[in-house]
Amino acid sequence: MRRFLSILVLSLLLPAAYTASAQDTSAQTTRRARLEHEIAIIDGQLRENATRNSNALNTLSLVQQKIELRRGLIKEGEQEIARLDGEMRRKQMRIDSLQVRLDTMTFYYNKLVKGAYKNRDARVWYMYILASENLAQGLRRYSFLKNLSREMNSQGVKIKAAKEVLEGEKEQLAGMRAEAAELQKARMAELETLRREEATAQQTIQVLKKEKNKYQSQLNSKRKEVEALNKEIARIIAEAMNTKAKSSSSNKKSSSSSSKAAAAPIDYTLGKEFSSNKGKLSWPAEGPVVEKFGAQYHPVYTQLKLPDSEGISIALSNGAQVKAVFDGVVKSVIVQPGYNKCVLVQHGDYFTFYCKLGTVSVKAGDKVKTGQVLGAVEPIGGSTQLHFQLWSSKGPQNPVPWLRPR
Repeated sequence: MRRFLSILVLSLLLPAAYTASAQDTSAQTTRRARLEHEIAIIDGQLRENATRNSNALNTLSLVQQKIELRRGLIKEGEQEIARLDGEMRRKQMRIDSLQVRLDTMTFYYNKLVKGAYKNRDARVWYMYILASENLAQGLRRYSFLKNLSREMNSQGVKIKAAKEVLEGEKEQLAGMRAEAAELQKARMAELETLRREEATAQQTIQVLKKEKNKYQSQLNSKRKEVEALNKEIARIIAEAMNTKAKSSSSNKKSSSSSSKAAAAPIDYTLGKEFSSNKGKLSWPAEGPVVEKFGAQYHPVYTQLKLPDSEGISIALSNGAQVKAVFDGVVKSVIVQPGYNKCVLVQHGDYFTFYCKLGTVSVKAGDKVKTGQVLGAVEPIGGSTQLHFQLWSSKGPQNPVPWLRPR
């Protein structure tokens, strides 16, 4: 009875476990593919850096981001190995339960065959029927003997089928073990690659330590570009919101490559829709985030503060398309030093800003839909990135919590 109950419980639990495992496998495959894609993008940018003699800080930033992605890839591999180990344990439990069932069936089948063999003489069967106490018992005995051969054949077929299922399960388990061995081999290769990348990062750090004065000059230039961009964005948004811009930016002439859209009433309904989609907005492009929002510090001179980032930067392949994250109206298209072409899209009292575009496929005043192509990126200073900002009427927001989880 205990053996029967164990088999019953396993038969109920295993299908649910296999379903959950299949869902986990699909999610892990998607995450792994994304990580591999982002590593490939960074590899491409590092090759571009090597040919363009880009600054060491940019190279270090890319290498460090690649190391972070590589660690994520290794973690996914370890989780996949753990998942496979769990599947193998469940498969072994399934095999054990099938073996118990097969042994039980075989035991009773052998007894049945042995009994039939001992009493194979037809005269024994006749005497068995004639020895019945009454007609009803005789008929029952006759029916039993008549069906005995059919039952033996049926049990034989069931045993054969059970053996085939068992062998199939054993073959699957062997396949899982081979897959687990391959995953372990791939994990060791990833760890070795990670060690090489960490060594590259250390070499780049040594280069930066020797070029502090050169880097300081580059940093000052970058700070001016960042401040100029943020002031221009604030000025355009202030204009869109029909408010007076700060005095430090009100007299600044715009470097717009197209005319600004005329001031129009703010669509607060659209703004509410935009706000209600926080955490669900589509990404403007698919790639690794190589610059985060907020305060930044130099990776080598850790006391040296970098220009605050009012948005995020996403590494992309040259020519990658950039798309609107939500319905809106193109407020302005400008050209900004260090950021190439930039597109500002208004979503009621919210705004999204897309910079470092090489080509732009919209103009001021155009209505755009979620997912509509705004333009394509091109390399600037040896790196190909989208600089993306999200502002409310109150100021810049960290875009990541607004975008859907990846």
